[in-house]
Amino acid sequence: MPITSYNKNAEKFFNQYQSLTFEQVHSDWLPLLEKSSGLALDVGAGSGRDALALAERGWDVVAVEPAVELRRLGVVATAHQSIQWVEDSLPDLAEIRKLSYRFDLILVSAVWMHVAPSSRERAFRILTELLAPSGTLVITLRHGPGDGERVFHEVSKTELDSFARHRAVVPVPLAGETAADQLDRPEVWWETAVYRLPDDGTGALPTLRHIIVNDDKSSSYKLGLLRALVRLADSAPGLVINRTDDWVELPLGAVGLYWLMQYHPLVLRHRLRQAPGSRGYGFAGEDFYALEQLSPLDFRPGLSLSAEHALVVMGAIKQAAANILKNPARYTTWPGTNRPVFDGATSRLRIREEPVTLDRQTLARFGVFRVPAMLWDTFSRYACWVEPAIVNEWVNLMSGWEVRYSTETYHKALQWAEGRRDTSLMRKLVEQQLAEGRVKCVWTARNLSQQRYDIDHCFPWSRWSNNDLWNLLPASQTANAAKSEKLPSDALLKQARPRVTEWWERAVLGTDIESRFFAEAEAALPLLGESRSVDSVFEGMLQQRLRLKTNLQLAEWLGL
Repeated sequence: MPITSYNKNAEKFFNQYQSLTFEQVHSDWLPLLEKSSGLALDVGAGSGRDALALAERGWDVVAVEPAVELRRLGVVATAHQSIQWVEDSLPDLAEIRKLSYRFDLILVSAVWMHVAPSSRERAFRILTELLAPSGTLVITLRHGPGDGERVFHEVSKTELDSFARHRAVVPVPLAGETAADQLDRPEVWWETAVYRLPDDGTGALPTLRHIIVNDDKSSSYKLGLLRALVRLADSAPGLVINRTDDWVELPLGAVGLYWLMQYHPLVLRHRLRQAPGSRGYGFAGEDFYALEQLSPLDFRPGLSLSAEHALVVMGAIKQAAANILKNPARYTTWPGTNRPVFDGATSRLRIREEPVTLDRQTLARFGVFRVPAMLWDTFSRYACWVEPAIVNEWVNLMSGWEVRYSTETYHKALQWAEGRRDTSLMRKLVEQQLAEGRVKCVWTARNLSQQRYDIDHCFPWSRWSNNDLWNLLPASQTANAAKSEKLPSDALLKQARPRVTEWWERAVLGTDIESRFFAEAEAALPLLGESRSVDSVFEGMLQQRLRLKTNLQLAEWLGL
């Protein structure tokens, strides 16, 4: 991709793109947008002209632009609309795929001629994998000579149609598929190719159904592994180490940790059998039983552990991780084959009696666990449907092994340890800051008083149970009551940005909870990576807001 030229001449290209309207450039396929909206991806968004036009039509838009300077201008021009900008590019779209979105519309306008011919088939495959069922892919093709500065490759709609046949996407005929250049360059002309994904087509849901319902189970371990992975995909996407076309790589310790969080109440509190008979459990050694003195909330991701507790928790994770690879990961196979669905490997790890933080770096010391990318995306998008199916089958298994308990008992034991809606620590921080100066409501910018303030879960607790420090914000009682269980709109959250980041800088940075703040954000927020700054956390919040709106269909709050 000729990124250097776009950075060097960012203002020239910005003005050139802005000289034309969305309707002028895309008149041939605009009728397909009538009475439709959803989640859109603009690949090579440039000045943000097309992303802005889609947002004004009611779409939530993710705008991809690899050129830093051009993207900077686009961000400013579109700041008032629901548009999330991401630095990424074809053919990989590696950052976008980390988000596990599926898009109702993908627009690739004036970009395809920059993709090297050897990378096009892969780029097309990745684009179609990002489509939602019935989603539409629009690619505009530039024909004609280059400008002597940027690299242009010959393009062909026939080639795209060939890729489409292999990916089972359907061409959508247009009234006029070719058009003259709107900038009046006589040797340049344009062609538009539109494709639609008729249905899910990934095979992920049937595979999951087979594992959950049909696959042979001599214990609850396969269901335990699936549930741990669903929980990770839904609540801790930031723990992903790496993603390729085929695999998502996780810290093996994270899988072991979530395994312990679900088996702790089942075995240590409720004493419910997880396999027929009276045999022991491969994951439950001395360290696991020592966890009885703790709650699952005492060793959740992001927390720092004392040396005494770290020795026990790390030992229990190590044994659980080894057992996961030996048993459920090995024997969970693709339908009709003996080929394992999952892959992984342990690392040599010596556990010492020293304090640790359960962050991604620590959890990666146990090894790596690999999940097929299509399954990971399904876990992320459909967690609210997949997890209940796993739990119901788990209840059926346990009922067959021990008939003396009621179904209600089993369901209660399988409730995930969410804790309670806890704002006590944040209240202490607000009280401290009020004693030293002013604290503003993040939503209204009004000064708060010691007698009249609330702590707001930015992303509502009732729909996404998260007590992380970054999700707890000072607010007026009026604003908190009006917001209730709604999701802040994109525009409202962006307006609140300076107050949110100022609050973090004053109350969190430089204190003894700073490491916890970033560890929790690293686990829960997408695309945060190794960056530890309040700005990167806020950018992660914007992406998480869109994930929750898309996956859970939450109502939005526009402010007072």
